[in-house]
Amino acid sequence: MVHDPYRRTPPGQHPPNRFDGYKSTASRSPTRPAVALPQTLSEITGPLRRDERLGAQENDLTRQRMGAPLGERIVVHGRVLDEDGRAVPNALVEIWQCNAAGRYHHPGDQHDAPLDPNFYGGGRARADDNGAYRFVTIKPGAYPWGNHRNAWRPAHIHFSLFGPAFATRLITQMYFPDDPLLVFDPIYNSVPEGARHRLQAAFDMDGTQPEWALAYEFDIVLRGRDATPMEQPA
Repeated sequence: MVHDPYRRTPPGQHPPNRFDGYKSTASRSPTRPAVALPQTLSEITGPLRRDERLGAQENDLTRQRMGAPLGERIVVHGRVLDEDGRAVPNALVEIWQCNAAGRYHHPGDQHDAPLDPNFYGGGRARADDNGAYRFVTIKPGAYPWGNHRNAWRPAHIHFSLFGPAFATRLITQMYFPDDPLLVFDPIYNSVPEGARHRLQAAFDMDGTQPEWALAYEFDIVLRGRDATPMEQPA
């Protein structure tokens, strides 16, 4: 059997640990070279998440509470792929987001916008054998975040991907196509220019369900020259 050699992700794909326009990175970015630590037995053998069972409603954020949340219902779907475009099956995909008014269901968010008692903003899905995942949710709102004068975050959904163990976690964000706030957002613009478009979902008319929900497609490439930009460990 012939194996393709691993293609290291080239420079210019992921955001740097420090980006001066994104103010909080100045205080949390490393000032010294990284120190490689060898893996221990617990990191190599577990705990494993491959066989973790998910609840029936975990991938439908509109049906997790007593009633329907406020806002525009959307379908977000895609595939988890490797650097050669091949499916990565059984990946655990997790999302979290603010509600339609731009507020997170979290005590740390004190933005002057209403909470929605029927929307907690978190969900999980298991990619199938073809690497496909699917969520039903509410389109998040923009919100102010105090990084600079008149700073607003574009509508976005946070994504977290797990391999067989917790230590294999990757984190990224999905944005909506042609959002006018993208050009002003330091987090989005911390990503090298040639890779930014990979963070924008594509509107999917074929996946849109008539009189029910618009659909957006967001494929996630884990590594290689076409990798989806990921948050870098500090």
